[in-house]
Amino acid sequence: MLTKLLPVLSKHVQALSDAGTTKGDEAIISGFQKPENGFGLRVLLEGYSGRPFLRMNSNAYLGLSSHPQVIAAETEAAEKYGAGPSAVRFIGGTYQPHIELEHNLAKFHGRNAAMLFSSAYAAVIGTLPALINEETLVISDALNHNCIINAIRLSKAGGKAVYSHLDLSGLEAILIKHKGQFKRVCVISDGVFSMRGDHAPLNEMLMCCKKHEADYEQGIITMIDDSHGVGAFGTTGRGTEEVTAARADILIATLGKAFAVNGGYVVAEQGVIDYLKETAASYIYSNPMTPAEAAAANVAINIATSAEGRTLLQSIKALAKQLRLGLKQAGYETLPGEHPIVPILIRDTQKTKSLVQHLFEHNILATGLNYPVVAKGEQEIRLQVSACHTSKDIEYFLHVLAMFNK
Repeated sequence: MLTKLLPVLSKHVQALSDAGTTKGDEAIISGFQKPENGFGLRVLLEGYSGRPFLRMNSNAYLGLSSHPQVIAAETEAAEKYGAGPSAVRFIGGTYQPHIELEHNLAKFHGRNAAMLFSSAYAAVIGTLPALINEETLVISDALNHNCIINAIRLSKAGGKAVYSHLDLSGLEAILIKHKGQFKRVCVISDGVFSMRGDHAPLNEMLMCCKKHEADYEQGIITMIDDSHGVGAFGTTGRGTEEVTAARADILIATLGKAFAVNGGYVVAEQGVIDYLKETAASYIYSNPMTPAEAAAANVAINIATSAEGRTLLQSIKALAKQLRLGLKQAGYETLPGEHPIVPILIRDTQKTKSLVQHLFEHNILATGLNYPVVAKGEQEIRLQVSACHTSKDIEYFLHVLAMFNK
């Protein structure tokens, strides 16, 4: 039955390959090598025996995926509750670790309610369409993540508008322009932007929205997806909200980055959570994360909020500073900031590919981002600092980088 379709699909993939925009084969991780001689954890790849790689492209900012307490919690819960949840929550019931995790997340973010999703992507895809209707104007930052873009496409928004990256004068102009045309506005932004490591000026965004809220009958909802911020950014890891001393109406984030396991979540007022549990399709019709993952996430959050967690945050902050300074001294363009996402702005597709290959040849894993993942002229290599790294790792990376132009 696929005889006619397969050539069409193959032609599309070939066109992507010809344009140099395919993702390529995925590296297969076969194990890890423990830290030694002042260097951090190394990754082993299938097909590259004897070549431990320095991983500069991992979202595991706090390095908790290998933490003994996290592993022990997941193992114990799997033995107690089984390998999976077996059904969606409203059919098969929920598990105690899920409830505990929702309480823990609400407390962590200073809210009175939280709900879990199978991923942060699922959380965004479920939350936005549930809160957007034909009488809603949805406004988005130009560099928002793919999940936000697709969620807006799936919504039944009466109007859609995009402002230039971090341009709050553009946001205000949109709010003024559409006064009286919609009952409700939803302003959605990444917290920390995944390609650049910069963050939304949330406090100023909220001030702008408050200034114009009276112009809309049902008000202005502010929402951020802070998946790269939570756990990795701010003095205590509360992310963009902590750094900007501001709080969005609705916060979405992941458990799959700094908290080292899997799943996503939303925190908000109880009334919002009650509504989403009845309307968010990706919650109602999709299995939750496993009880074992929830138990592991609870322990990861407890570690992140402890003295150990603060030490880990200080470590990645210092390593990111060392990396940014080294890039600047080597003549590479990057962006200022304290987040462990550190981009090298190459602005050329072929040079980006060549540098990624050079790093790989010297046992370093790094991710090159080319068009259409990023806009033309914004090609970059995204580096991500982790608590698994050491100062010697950063020195080695900078040494290999310096060899590229020789």
